Amino acid sequence: MPESLLAVDSLVKTYGRVQALQSVSLSVAAAESPHVAGLVGGEDLVQPPRARAIGLLGPNGSGKSTLIKILLGLIDPTSGRASALGLDSRSQALRIRQITGFMPESDCMIPRMNAVQYVAFAGRLVGMSAGDALARSHDVLHALDLGEARYRDIDTYSTGMLQRVKLAQALVHHPRLLFLDEPTNGLDPRGRDEMLALIREISRKKGINVVLSSHILHDVETVCDELIVLHRGRLVASGPIRDIVGNAEKALEIRFRGDGIRFREALRSLGMAPRDTMETDRLLIPLSDLKETQPVLRAAASTGTQVRHMAPAEKNLEDVFAGLIEAADK
Repeated sequence: MPESLLAVDSLVKTYGRVQALQSVSLSVAAAESPHVAGLVGGEDLVQPPRARAIGLLGPNGSGKSTLIKILLGLIDPTSGRASALGLDSRSQALRIRQITGFMPESDCMIPRMNAVQYVAFAGRLVGMSAGDALARSHDVLHALDLGEARYRDIDTYSTGMLQRVKLAQALVHHPRLLFLDEPTNGLDPRGRDEMLALIREISRKKGINVVLSSHILHDVETVCDELIVLHRGRLVASGPIRDIVGNAEKALEIRFRGDGIRFREALRSLGMAPRDTMETDRLLIPLSDLKETQPVLRAAASTGTQVRHMAPAEKNLEDVFAGLIEAADK
């Protein structure tokens, strides 16, 4: 059986009167180890190492950063247990941080250091020799397109360059598991796409497990295959994205023209539960039988609303996420 990548049991964390995590339990198994697939030219042909890319998704303040810090052993839970790569977050915190990488949301730079010095210093902190840390620092900065700027002081870097340096220090020791906390913060659209492409390559081609914490659905969809969804400190959903989306409730998609407030009120008066979307002229209405459209038409007629489109909704992560959060708030 593969070891546990992440395991959390009845995890609670409080800050004074604020409950950041409320009895969260989950388990994610590590991917199976690579194996020899055959022989080519007398050499072993080894399949690329498999890795998991997990999106830790939730609105700001949902407990994502707190969960990561507990898994890394940076803070202790109020109660419950947590482990990463089979190591207990309380008793084996140092070992966890030696074999994992962490790119924090907040700035973590040391002024008046250049990128080579800073990334090598991060390698030394996890136990690398001075020579290995320096060599790996050069390698990883080149891989992240910072080779030409590696001797410049970090103070002179742009936001995009600083984010890459933060990623470099998390990768210098080639960790087995990489925690990324809002890695696209502050980036312009091009910088965001480049950062997501780097993360995707790290997971799919380098065989490093990734936990990407974000409140941005696009970032998670671009990189991840699995989800952990938190809301107000509670676990809302976890599992493969395709399963979470596929198991979502059936809904009718409505596009309309007219008074949206009156239309919604009329739908609710007929026992329906319209759900807002990012588009003001689009609603989703959960229905067990998608052929039962007469109440929608009655609500439209009574409010003078023009129904321009009505069909079974195509499931996507944005709509499913909105539904999960709405259901958790009830």
